[in-house]
Amino acid sequence: MDGNLQLAAPKYKTALINNRRYLGNKYKLLPFITDVVNKNCKNINSVADIFAGTGAVSSAFTDKTIITNDLLYSNYLCNYAWFGSEPYKQELIIDYVTYYNSLSNFSDNYMTENFANTYFSYNDCAKIGFIREDIEINYNNGNMNSRERALLVTALLYAMDKAANTCGHYDAYRKGVKFEKSIELNVPLAKVNNNEKNQCYNEDANNLVKKINADLIYIDPPYNSRQYCDAYHLLENVARWEKPKVFGVAKKMDRKGMKSQYCTKNASETFKMLIKDINAKYILFSYNNMAEKGNGRSNAKISDEDIKNILKNKGSLKTFSESYKAFTTGKSDISENKERLFLCTCF
Repeated sequence: MDGNLQLAAPKYKTALINNRRYLGNKYKLLPFITDVVNKNCKNINSVADIFAGTGAVSSAFTDKTIITNDLLYSNYLCNYAWFGSEPYKQELIIDYVTYYNSLSNFSDNYMTENFANTYFSYNDCAKIGFIREDIEINYNNGNMNSRERALLVTALLYAMDKAANTCGHYDAYRKGVKFEKSIELNVPLAKVNNNEKNQCYNEDANNLVKKINADLIYIDPPYNSRQYCDAYHLLENVARWEKPKVFGVAKKMDRKGMKSQYCTKNASETFKMLIKDINAKYILFSYNNMAEKGNGRSNAKISDEDIKNILKNKGSLKTFSESYKAFTTGKSDISENKERLFLCTCF
């Protein structure tokens, strides 16, 4: 090849797994987490991330068999896009993304009827609704496989996150603002052929652990009363694409089946049952030290005393901590914020 030959730049942009705002995202803590695992855990061939969220922690263990799980279907689709064992055609994803980005005229649809000029402009709502419907039609017609569908929905969710008129969640939108950003899909740079033993689930973690086993099970549940289905209801709505009725100023759908017990007064008992049913060599539990540092909704639902007692009943326990500034959606700046890792070597 001519050393002076300049290849044409691609006509599309790309996205990585960490290109998303998400409460509790551990991407910046990956060096801390992997260091603890590498120094303290032996013969780890499989990792289960059972509150996977965006999949940031799972992305650090792609040399192993990965099991991901999340209660939100939107997160399940993203995790299946990044880690699913089903191969996909990169050219197909590129073609769809470039096609969707080239369009400009759309008809009214579910999104314009319910969300126009709230979290997104009327035009962007029209585009989101068209794209999501088109993905579903093509999937149902056999024009793409399950992972290709997941990748395209993921591209749409990431684009929505980037353009949304919010502070990073969907509990509220800013009124009277000019919509300066618009929806543009990027091609997710997901590996085509992942480990064929990888598994992705969309279940209650307490039920899932009764059916799986892994050398290391990583646990990062919600730690306060703020439900993720409340913060990300619109992304969940688009991912599910069941077109439910929405209500209230924030335009939320019915979320009864999406609530986590880890955000309630039952958190400690729920955690106790989870640990009892786990089948693993190691349990790595990540939990913020917010105990009584914020307002009532921010405070941790499981006490340090309960964490230690529950884990010590399962095996020997070590604790590690690292200071960091967490992603929040408000103006809080709480001092001495630490992420703690509780490593249990199971009996």
